[in-house]
Parts: sequence; structure tokens; C-alpha cells
Amino acid sequence: MTARPATSPEPRGHGIPFAEAVRVWTRIGLQSFGGPAGQIAVMHRVLVEEKRWIGEDRFLHALNYCMLLPGPEAQQLATYIGWLLHGTRGGLVAGLLFILPGFVAILGLSLVYALWQHVPLATGIFLGLKAAVLALVVDSVRRIASRALRGPDHTVLAVLAFIALFAFEVPFPIVIATAAAVGLMRAKVAVSSPPAGHAGLLDAHLDAGTLNVAPPSLARSLRVLAIGLILWAAPVVAVAALVGPDTVFVTLGLFFSNVAVVTFGGAYAVLAYVAQAAVDTWGWLTPGEMMDGLGLAETTPGPLIMVVQFVGFLAGHRNPGALDPMTSAVLAACITSWVTFAPCFLWIFLGAPYVEALRGNRALTAALSAITAAVVGVIANLAFWFAFHVLFSGVTETHLGPIRLLVPHGVQLGPTLIAIAAAVALLRYRVSLGLVLSGSALLGLAWHLYGGP
Repeated sequence: MTARPATSPEPRGHGIPFAEAVRVWTRIGLQSFGGPAGQIAVMHRVLVEEKRWIGEDRFLHALNYCMLLPGPEAQQLATYIGWLLHGTRGGLVAGLLFILPGFVAILGLSLVYALWQHVPLATGIFLGLKAAVLALVVDSVRRIASRALRGPDHTVLAVLAFIALFAFEVPFPIVIATAAAVGLMRAKVAVSSPPAGHAGLLDAHLDAGTLNVAPPSLARSLRVLAIGLILWAAPVVAVAALVGPDTVFVTLGLFFSNVAVVTFGGAYAVLAYVAQAAVDTWGWLTPGEMMDGLGLAETTPGPLIMVVQFVGFLAGHRNPGALDPMTSAVLAACITSWVTFAPCFLWIFLGAPYVEALRGNRALTAALSAITAAVVGVIANLAFWFAFHVLFSGVTETHLGPIRLLVPHGVQLGPTLIAIAAAVALLRYRVSLGLVLSGSALLGLAWHLYGGP
């Protein structure tokens, strides 16, 4: 019997039919509510515990790499595992099905929002959703911290990352690079810790010989890089040629392409950066509308980074040029989504073979674990950003030497009460996400109509 070549890009020895994988990825895509923490939990439950298609250590190894990348870590994790199971086509299907339900839902909700956002019914619903978003972010901090903080050293890293971002406005890449360096140093001095990948649920259906573990090569990397860059840039180049370079479509394409490269830590980390540029620099939408967009993203399946589609939609709707406003809005939303997610596939297809080749390397594992711990501080930083903008009517920013101070003022009673109720429901009573969101929306509507401003 002839053994399967080690370089085969489409392993089939694990016996998992591609059609079944498509059904499972569709199911995961439709259930991927609750931000990255909830989405990762869904994938873990289905792929590791229920289907046993991949083991605990393999899952966490992939997750740590995806945490290191710019972009939505949950969507990239789906792409990575899809690639492990069925090669390139598996990664494409897993990643696209993770995005597609949310894309369709956000597009429809953005249209409704653009037409009826000032209707009292919609205003009250979004008031409640904003408050629920804050509770969800707090819950995400707790859930991700429980997975990422594996000791006092990781907790210290998370706290220092939060302080660096919140008080000193240290750029995120510096925070990540520092955390990686700390992890590498710890790996060098460790003398008694067990080797990486030693425990956890075994790959019940899979072993190293049946996964997509083809060794990386320079030729393959160059080919993947060339194809990925061409596909990434194609829509922006095409729209520039058709409607001109000085349009909102090209501006969106270039801005969110930059976002896809320089922002790390998933949607929670990228949101503050996008909000500042979209609101303050470009004037595409208001701070309240930015929070409304996140509320829409929270109520739909898929990555929270889909909020950028909402930003693009409103930018296109308000800057249509020679196009019909709705046509402009849909085109802008599509371009924004494309340049946001196309790089995610490139990062996985380009880097995953190297990450798999280094699986079990103590230094790499330590660096990735330290980065994951620092990301907890990033999400905590965003939780404070949300709290200031949801619970208060305004925020004053001052500086005490190198330290930034944010002073909120004007407590908003309605959103505060709804946020507390949502937090208690999520954290204390483990109420389902759907009930919390729908209940918060109803409370927001009631407060807006009968309770106050």
C-alpha cells in the first residue's frame, strides 16, 4: 500500500467528508453570536467536544496564532481549522461561511437603519442594545481571561497591557511585541515545565499524518502571497477605474486595508481605532451611530468586526457622488467587507504551514501564550471605552504628564440600569445571549418612550 505523500495539499485520510464539513461550518456560522469569546466557544464545543475532529492542544495552538494576527481571530480560527481538515478549499469554505450570515444580516439592518433610525421605535431599541453591548464586552473579558490567563505572570501581562493602552496610549503593536518578548524570555529560563502539546483531548479522528501539515516552501509562499495581494486590491482598483480615485469607495478601501494590517486583537481592539477615524477624521458617522453599529453586529451572527460594514454603508449613503444613495451604500459596504476579510485568508494560508511546522516549539508556544494574555488587557481597555460612551453623556480627556485621564460626566440613568440588568443576567444567571439582547432592546424602547431621554 502506497503512503500518502507528505506534501499532499488536500488530505483525505481522516475520513471526514467535505460535504459534512460544509454542513458543520454552516451550522457554526449561524450560531456564531456573542463576540469572539462566544464564537470560539461554539467552535470548541462543536469541533473538539462534539465532533472530535481536532484535539484540545491543536485547537489552542491555532487560536494562539490567530490571536497574534490582525483581524477577527474567530473567523481566522475557523479558516485555519478548515485548512487543516480539507486544505485550501476547506479554509475558504469555513472562513466564508463564518462571515456570510452576518454579512447578509448587517446589510439588511444597515438599510433599515439608514431609512428609519430616527423613528422612536428604532431609537429606543438601539438605546437598549448599546447597554447590552457593554455587558457583553464585560462578559467577554471574563470568558477570554479564564482561557488565556494561566498563571500570575499572565495576569500581570494583562494588567500591564491595559495600563499601557488606557493610561499611556502605547501603540498596540508595541504592546504585542513586548508581550511576545516576555514570553520568549520566560521560555528560555523555564527548566521544569512540561513540553508544549503534551496533554489535552487527543485528536480522536485525526492524527498528524491525516491533517493538512504539508511542509512550507518558499515557492508556495510566494504564490499564495501574489494571489492574495491581487485579490485583495482588485475591487479597489476596479472601482477607482470606474468611478474615479477621489471617491468615498477608494477612501474606504484604502483605510480599511490599512486597518486590516495594523490593528491587532480582533474587533474589540480595532473598534476604538476605527471609531476615532470614522467619527473624528472622516465624519462618516457620529459616536452614537458607531455604538448603534456595534449593537447591530452583536445581534447578528459572525465576527463583531462586521461593524465596519455598517460604517462603510453609512459612509457610502452619505457620500454617493453620482450614484443613487442606496446603490452607493451597498457598494461601499461590499468594498469595506472585502478589504477587511480578504487579508484574513491571506494571513492563514501564508502563515499556517509555518505555524504547524513549529508546533510543539517551546519558545513559540510561550510567545503566543503571552500575546494572548496581553489581548485580555486590550479587551478590558475597550470595556472602559464602551462604559464611558454608554453610561455617560460626555467624556473629557486631559493629560497629567504622559498619563491620559478620561473624566466622564452626566450619568445616563436608563442605559446604566439596562447595562446592570444585562450584566447580572449574563454573569450571574447565565441567561442566553438572545434573551439578553431582546430583553435589553425592549427595555430600551420602554425607557425611550416612557422613562426619560
